[in-house]
Amino acid sequence: MNKTDLGTNIADFVMQNQEKYYRLAYQYVQNREDALDVVHDAINKAFSNKNSLKNPEYIRTWFYRIVVNTALDLLRKQKKLMVIDDAILSNLDTGMVDNYENVDLNTAINALPEQYRSVIILRYIEDFKLGEIAEILNENVSTVKTRLYKALQILRIDMIEENY
Repeated sequence: MNKTDLGTNIADFVMQNQEKYYRLAYQYVQNREDALDVVHDAINKAFSNKNSLKNPEYIRTWFYRIVVNTALDLLRKQKKLMVIDDAILSNLDTGMVDNYENVDLNTAINALPEQYRSVIILRYIEDFKLGEIAEILNENVSTVKTRLYKALQILRIDMIEENY
């Protein structure tokens, strides 16, 4: 397959699945504009690195990996930028404690460490098989299974604690 055909295949694939990629990006960044930026950046990266796609049959997992890594990169950049002055922080503090009786699943998933959150999102929201998740995250299948089990344990404990 020549470079033009590969570029056309990537463009066609992304256009057919754009909603899935937006939804995946949104699961990570929790913001419409950031999710759109992630998808846009991922498309640019895909075209810039199209030669890294050795087998067109793997375009799905190849592009998912690009979207996940782009979203994680954005989150890392935002973490570095989230420094707030103590004076501003104390002005925002109302002195009231928030008490919520029901735990929101999205909040619980977002509270997971990055390595566990990725596995949960790809498995239960994007409906990937464990082998595909391993390929997307560039991990062993056994590592993915372990992280999935651990993430489910964490979520279960959080849900039980929130209900009491």
